[in-house]
Amino acid sequence: MKAKEGVVERLNNILTIELTAINQYFIHSEMADNWGFPGVGKLFRTNSLSEMEDAQHLIRHILYLEGLPNLQRLNQVQVGESIKEDLELNLEAEKGAVDTLAEAITHCASVGDYTTRSILEGMIRDEEGHIDTLETQLEIISTIGIDLYLNQQIHGAE
Repeated sequence: MKAKEGVVERLNNILTIELTAINQYFIHSEMADNWGFPGVGKLFRTNSLSEMEDAQHLIRHILYLEGLPNLQRLNQVQVGESIKEDLELNLEAEKGAVDTLAEAITHCASVGDYTTRSILEGMIRDEEGHIDTLETQLEIISTIGIDLYLNQQIHGAE
């Protein structure tokens, strides 16, 4: 099936965001584990795998639309110096992803590509779930303090 105008370009933009997120969550997971905080490490690892599934769906859909997925382009991976900073960086990235997805959804509706729009609507729900989880972690830090939060993460709590 041939893609409507501008759809593959937008899907590749989203793919770039997803591929970057895979790497960003992965390094944050490894850092958290290395620092002795397996709970938040597991959270980051789970999100990395979720982003990988999204990337797979995008690649398959781009190919279905007779486009060429661009796996060579990545944005800069943001790495913090603390768990809190990594949470904040991931939250910022997720919010950017939601903005890009929302624009692509609007475009797909305007060109009559309802299948792609539906796929992207599912992805935006996933990203909003990640935002909710990250905001919750930051709210917990704000409420109980970073020391108690990190103590919970030593024992694998999320």
